[in-house]
Amino acid sequence: MSVPVAETNGNTFGVPHLISVVIPVYGGENTLAAVIDEVSRLTSLSHSPDGHPFRVTEALLVYDNGPDDSARVIRELASEHEFVRPVWLSKNFGQHAATIAGMASSGGDWIVTLDEDGQHDPADIGVLLDAAMTTQSAVVYAKPTNPAPHGLFRNTASRGAKWFLTKVFAGSNAPDYQSYRLILGSIGRGVAAYSGSGVYLDVAMGWVAGGTTTAPIKLHAEGDRKSGYSTRRLISHFWKMILTSGTRGLRLVSVLGILFAAIGVIIAIYILISRVTGAIITEGWASTIVIILLGVGAILFSLGIIAEYIGVNVNMAMGKPPYMITTDPGAGPLGRTRSHNQ
Repeated sequence: MSVPVAETNGNTFGVPHLISVVIPVYGGENTLAAVIDEVSRLTSLSHSPDGHPFRVTEALLVYDNGPDDSARVIRELASEHEFVRPVWLSKNFGQHAATIAGMASSGGDWIVTLDEDGQHDPADIGVLLDAAMTTQSAVVYAKPTNPAPHGLFRNTASRGAKWFLTKVFAGSNAPDYQSYRLILGSIGRGVAAYSGSGVYLDVAMGWVAGGTTTAPIKLHAEGDRKSGYSTRRLISHFWKMILTSGTRGLRLVSVLGILFAAIGVIIAIYILISRVTGAIITEGWASTIVIILLGVGAILFSLGIIAEYIGVNVNMAMGKPPYMITTDPGAGPLGRTRSHNQ
């Protein structure tokens, strides 16, 4: 006898959503086991607050060749849990590339990306799923209801950078970007397949995802774990967001050129009027030098932006991969130790 299945918005409540969890691993030696323990509680059938059934079928731990002993922890977790799947990268490619590699290797209806540091609560996956089903969105970003545990300076800089991207690079939903996301599986795997080297993951998803939304969650404390992002890497991260958000940066170069041309015309008119009226008595070398420095600075800045865009396109044209999946280095030739009898 068949059991009737409740439906809402054309989607059946009786069919469970299969979830693939992707965790980039760079420095998770002391935190990863606790994260997997929380994820393991969702490998049996669970229900979201709105009643949507879901189950985590796999957790892909993408080893990004960090400085600690995360590789050993990954191997131990894989031997303890059937749902844990290691993904080994050939070298350190960065968090976004590692995330894309995990997405490409996933097989679930949905992909959830989590950080390794434990600040994201896997129990909130149901909240993200409810937001996706209610708004029919392909991508849901977690929206923290409490400040991120990174310190005042970094949090303020992050908010300022996202505000700048939104206001200057129109169309970007940068304030919503979080590493805790729920992504429709087909969208995530498609982005992973077609994203070139240097492309910012969330910008790439914005190109193809039909709709995005947010869901409120509460962040956990990171404990004593030091962030893997230095100031230099954070600046590089921000610059990559600008370059991959479209060609607006190149348009700003044109605007900058028009602005300085207008300033030059205004100064020329001022000098002409001053000479006619006899207001100029002594030649202004200082003002001349200032104008030259400003003009040269604007030219070099513009050329730098253009060169960055060219660099991104050169990397893509040369076929530079955003990541490279390999085998467990500890299980191959590199893991073999010399025998004491030799």
